[in-house]
Amino acid sequence: MAREIQVTFDCGDPAALASFWAEALGYRIQDPPPGFDTWDAALAAMGIPPERRNDASALIDADGSGPRIFFQRVPEGKTAKNRVHLDVRAAPGSTGDERMAALEEECTRLVALGATRVERFEPAPPLQGGHIVLTDPEGNEFCLD
Repeated sequence: MAREIQVTFDCGDPAALASFWAEALGYRIQDPPPGFDTWDAALAAMGIPPERRNDASALIDADGSGPRIFFQRVPEGKTAKNRVHLDVRAAPGSTGDERMAALEEECTRLVALGATRVERFEPAPPLQGGHIVLTDPEGNEFCLD
């Protein structure tokens, strides 16, 4: 039986982190329920007080091929390296200097959105094509691959 997956981020500011990852991945914020023009209107109708309306946010892939990404507010901050991380495939099929130039270009774009560059790993053929490690605005590690 096939299963769908959802990637979930624990975070301090779901709306802000969802906005970052929507731009990073080309995803979009999930639409509010039918009958509502905005999430704020939907949450108000559900009786959710204003101070709780940023407890969660979700992204969906516009073409439906990628997993849903969910952001949930938690009280604690990030304390250790991620044991699971996303690889953002920014240069599939590219090799050598062309690959690293594409990764650097995407790295520049993501840093402008709020990511932090951590380290660049040079290509080491035959098995390693090179990649760049970054963190999102809340410190979650991810790779440009």
